[in-house]
Amino acid sequence: MHSSTERSGRTGRPRSVEADAAILGATRDALVELGWSKLTLGDVATRAGVAKTTLYRRWAGKNELVVDAVAVLFDELELPDLGSLAADVEDVVLQFARLLERPETRTALMAVVSESTRDDALRARIRSSIVERQKRLVLEGRQRAQERGELPVQSDDEAAARTADLIFDVVAGAVVHRSLVSAEPVDRAWAASFVRLLLNGLTHV
Repeated sequence: MHSSTERSGRTGRPRSVEADAAILGATRDALVELGWSKLTLGDVATRAGVAKTTLYRRWAGKNELVVDAVAVLFDELELPDLGSLAADVEDVVLQFARLLERPETRTALMAVVSESTRDDALRARIRSSIVERQKRLVLEGRQRAQERGELPVQSDDEAAARTADLIFDVVAGAVVHRSLVSAEPVDRAWAASFVRLLLNGLTHV
């Protein structure tokens, strides 16, 4: 449990976890109501009940703030232990889809991805704050599957890292496309079919 006076990476006044949570929640609410172009740090500060200077002590600007507001939502994803790799992956896929159904997740994610096409620094922050953090699910799931004997152990660390990247890209890409681009449901039947394809390949679907 973090204390309410946990410090950020910057020096200065201790950060308040409660204030951060209020700010990030206000950011997501403002995005849903106003959209990216009309969102301002002043509006977020008002909604969160904090001074505007409080935001600037924590975030350099809107890009960083919105990415962090999205990132904490993805931190809610958890890897279950359901006894098999297929069951574990299917559960995470369904968790991810439910998360993308929430207006604040969908709006914030689409906004930052759209803006990142014109902003290399924003793209890098998305990768470090969201993508790299959520690869923990792939790494934990693969290790557990290896311990069960469901997956072989890759002795080459570079090859193992490339495999983890590929797994993450395939899972995240498929669920995001299905949910946000195609606007089709990610239900249990779809998730089960997707996991069979992921684990067995086209020749065994």
